[in-house]
Amino acid sequence: MSGITMVGAPSGEGADPPMSRRHVVIAAVGCFATLLLGLLDQNIVSAVSWTMVKDLDPLHGVDRLPWLLTAYTLADCVVLPLYGKLADVYGAKRIYLLSLGIFLTGSILCGLAQNMGQLIAFRAVQGVGGGGLMSVTMVVLGLLVRPGRGGGDEDSGKAGMGGIMVGLGIVLGPAAGGLIAHHLNWRWVFYINVPLGIAAFVTSALLVRLPVTPVRRRIDFLGAGLIAAAASALLMISQWGGKDYAWTSPTIEGLGIAAVVLLAAFLWRQTTAPEPIFTLALLRNPVFRIMVPLGFFGGIGLAGSVAYLAGYLQEARGMTPTGAGLLFLPMAIGMIIVGLLSGKAMVAMAGRYRYQLLAGHLLVAGAMLVFSDLRTGTSLWFLGFGLFLLGLGLGLCLGIGLMITQSAVEPENLGVATTSVRFAQQLGASAGLALFGTVLNRELAAKLSSAAGAADANGRLNTAALPALSPEQRLAALEAIVSSTHTVFAIAACVMVVPAVLSMFLRERPGPSGRVPRQRS
Repeated sequence: MSGITMVGAPSGEGADPPMSRRHVVIAAVGCFATLLLGLLDQNIVSAVSWTMVKDLDPLHGVDRLPWLLTAYTLADCVVLPLYGKLADVYGAKRIYLLSLGIFLTGSILCGLAQNMGQLIAFRAVQGVGGGGLMSVTMVVLGLLVRPGRGGGDEDSGKAGMGGIMVGLGIVLGPAAGGLIAHHLNWRWVFYINVPLGIAAFVTSALLVRLPVTPVRRRIDFLGAGLIAAAASALLMISQWGGKDYAWTSPTIEGLGIAAVVLLAAFLWRQTTAPEPIFTLALLRNPVFRIMVPLGFFGGIGLAGSVAYLAGYLQEARGMTPTGAGLLFLPMAIGMIIVGLLSGKAMVAMAGRYRYQLLAGHLLVAGAMLVFSDLRTGTSLWFLGFGLFLLGLGLGLCLGIGLMITQSAVEPENLGVATTSVRFAQQLGASAGLALFGTVLNRELAAKLSSAAGAADANGRLNTAALPALSPEQRLAALEAIVSSTHTVFAIAACVMVVPAVLSMFLRERPGPSGRVPRQRS
């Protein structure tokens, strides 16, 4: 197998022997399985979140849906920059196993949750582990399979494989979640992680031997705590303001002051910390200066698309979770097509990277406009067309942004720049989930009326009452749900125009080595 180098601890007394090629292949397969596990989990939970809500808290569950979706993403966002430094200090294998163990513990706890509060808290635990699944696993893969030996075509192939894996995660996640929830129970979407995760854990613990070269790094735990607290305060404001508490109440005003102070403290910390989470000094780089807000607004626009589409299909169209999950197939096909054409072929077709990025974000915005016009009787072919557009757009956007950033910074800043952009994307996703969840709940409160019968519980959607409603009441309730999602997707379409415009301000240039930028895995 070309491009694979046997690795192991440095030779010498007490050193582990290098890994055989067979063990490298097995370990690499285990790492790819771990990445797929993380991708599947995010999309499985998004697809069956409405089923969880109806089971645990049919009266107030929809109100808490933003917390359920945001808990994982916010925790992932906060710990993401920390894992890379922890891997430098303690070794990639140890931190990889630690993150996988935390993820499995969170999965078991989520399956045992008895109310929405517990499920939200345990999803945050899962997110702490999930941050390592999507970051440290790539470090382990980088050490197992040395990149760059095959040249540009091989690197482009790796990027294409990344797009294919994301596409598989998106299509298999909702479909698998629907099958499990329909034939077993929604709790098994968490329990299914356990045997797969244990197999990956044991394989890596027994077979993986990586060189350990500890690096003295300062880990900014204070910065992570400050941004987590600021984001939590903003989330509580968006959830409680004007609904549970008046906007001028001491509670909301106090949370607003706390959020501003915490955010200011976080920014101050980033200017004084020896090794900050988010490196403000890199903002002097014109490409990085564009990619950070581009990633943030892109994260907002994409947040919750799977969850709200799944809710529309299951509630407004009466589909089973399985049927709803299978309808995401056109989205995955679009992503896989772009993944297969990535690298040199895509650059040759698009001409310039920034135009590829522009086209991707405009396609996503177009898909969101399609979704903003869904009705209770919309043709599924029309919905499939929108999902295919979304898949094409995501395929163009997801990998190219990081590649542009990596090609524009010096090699010594590569890791920090990549982590900072990913941090901005995840922070945007957390903000988007909170924003759209709040918009959905406010729209439902305004549009639900007595015509919806028992489904209207003082402006809250009572999902448990839907099956028992008369045809007229059920239609009124479903119209309220569908029209509320219109607002969500219309806002998302507008937000996605921002990164499209920002992409036109990118100044393309060869990387520090003088080479034309290449897609990175």
